[in-house]
Amino acid sequence: RPFLSTAHALIDVYEGEIILRHDDQSLTLKCGDTPSISYNNFESLNKVDLSDTTCEGYSQEVLGFADVVSDEVSTPYYEPIVSNSSPTLTPFNESDFYLEEIENFRKDLKVVEPKNQSSDDEPPEVELKELPPHLEYAFLGENEKWPVIIAKDLNVNEKTALINVLKSRKKAIAWKLTDIKGIDPELCSHKILLEEDFSPKVQSQRRVNPKIHDVIKKEVKKLLDARLIYPISDSPWVSPIHCVPKKGGMIVITNDENELVPTRLVTGWRVCIDYRKLNEATLKDHFPLPFMDQMLERLAGNEYYCFLDGFSGYFQILIDPKDQEKTTFTFPYGTFAYKRMPFGLCNAPGTFQRCMMAIFHDMIEQTMVVFGIC
Repeated sequence: RPFLSTAHALIDVYEGEIILRHDDQSLTLKCGDTPSISYNNFESLNKVDLSDTTCEGYSQEVLGFADVVSDEVSTPYYEPIVSNSSPTLTPFNESDFYLEEIENFRKDLKVVEPKNQSSDDEPPEVELKELPPHLEYAFLGENEKWPVIIAKDLNVNEKTALINVLKSRKKAIAWKLTDIKGIDPELCSHKILLEEDFSPKVQSQRRVNPKIHDVIKKEVKKLLDARLIYPISDSPWVSPIHCVPKKGGMIVITNDENELVPTRLVTGWRVCIDYRKLNEATLKDHFPLPFMDQMLERLAGNEYYCFLDGFSGYFQILIDPKDQEKTTFTFPYGTFAYKRMPFGLCNAPGTFQRCMMAIFHDMIEQTMVVFGIC
């Protein structure tokens, strides 16, 4: 509507008229007759409509969406949509410049070839760690791609049968955090309900050993890339980050006094959040959790036993959006909140146990035992 800025417009609401005046010329428009007005006198509108239609049709064809191109574009994209002798369009200055412009536009378009291989078929980069002597790696793809861990004492036929089953269910296996699809929040989500007499606590970050700065930064970056956390700056709850050593097996070393001392081997660091203040203010979930001795009793007398460790099982469960800000943590590079349920929340085991029992209710006590305590 740029003409309104230069013309004197008189709007008669009751008569439904708009009178536009410029110098000694005037144009009266009736709102009820507007759809019947021909646009043949407005050359710029013809050119805009022509360019938009042609660009849309050609780009849709190039990008592989030919099936959804508008039915209004009946002419193939590689042919001019209008000819020089078109009776409805007036060439600008007796030329066909708009046809030339469209042809140049077609030449400049880059053809995007469709990918033959989806991102789901690209093998992930997985670090292969040292395994206990009773386990070994097997691979679902060529060139040692798509690794899985299986028992070492299986014979050739058993290994082949197992690998074939795993290959047919490859999408059910997660090799990295971005593979986690998550559980439908309508089935299960984690809520953080607080006591009435507790006020929010904002804790400052703790001093961190410079040697493990990179460990924390790498972990946070991994969670960000997987969209499991997001940056936040205005949360009423802030908890500090903490690193604990990952302990491996026991080894015997010689101390300064030439004595043999058993020492637990530290294989790495685990990044966790200190949610003690938040847990104190949280209403406790009293969902019954299994005891280890009860699990052993249920397993006794069975011929076969299979152990499934859910990969980042807690991250499968979404936190209620209203409670996500309560999981905010701080570290030297910023403050972030979780979208998925992290370790350290007092009610996380109960939520996980309830969710697993809802999913596997027809298998519990028959062929499966769920133990969601960490």
